[in-house]
Amino acid sequence: MEIWINPACSKCRSALHLLDEEGADYTVRRYLDDVPSEDEIRAVLDRLGLEPWDITRTQEADAKELNLKDREAWPREAAARDRWIAALAAHPKLIQRPIITADDGTAVVARTDEAVRDALGR
Repeated sequence: MEIWINPACSKCRSALHLLDEEGADYTVRRYLDDVPSEDEIRAVLDRLGLEPWDITRTQEADAKELNLKDREAWPREAAARDRWIAALAAHPKLIQRPIITADDGTAVVARTDEAVRDALGR
């Protein structure tokens, strides 16, 4: 199991605390320092069953600079998928956190205790 975190994020710290309480065996990836490649982002999206715009933090300053909320400039459709993934790789702060990749090949955006427990049960 791997968890992508930003140590400054309270949701990430909470997820780590719960994983530790449960005695989980996991690896931490500080994704702002160890930035995932476009291929790694694609793989995580496949595991999540989500699209890149589903895990994009649109309130971040980078998102505002890129104008990601403009659906004409950034359509949420298959043809724009690679562009979104490239933006996430170029601006990792935009990636929703924490993300846990479970041992069964799935993943969850672990923003709640329930989501963390769900990943532990997989």
